Amino acid sequence: MIIENTGLNGVKSELDHLDESAEKVGFVRWQWEYYRATYDLKLEDRASGSDYYLRITTRAIEGKLESPHAVLIIESVYIGRSTFPHGLEYESPVPQPIMNTATQRLQQLKQLLA
Repeated sequence: MIIENTGLNGVKSELDHLDESAEKVGFVRWQWEYYRATYDLKLEDRASGSDYYLRITTRAIEGKLESPHAVLIIESVYIGRSTFPHGLEYESPVPQPIMNTATQRLQQLKQLLA
């Protein structure tokens, strides 16, 4: 599911600052290449035993990800349920407590990047 109205879409940040800010909120930069990076935050639903991932996709608009001074723009924010062995399913409903935590973490990140 794409999460709309986060206030993060279109936000620009240097890679070093984005990495540091995302890490403070609990995100990890998992997938990356020269011009794109994905930040993930694992959220566990204890009631169902399912794991959900809050995912932020970014793209370099200045430089390459080899440089801490590369400028990235946040493109999209998604949340999906983890599937075995590895993947995300974006169509399942997300429990409200997970959405509440996701919204809170996104707001914390937005404040750090402001």
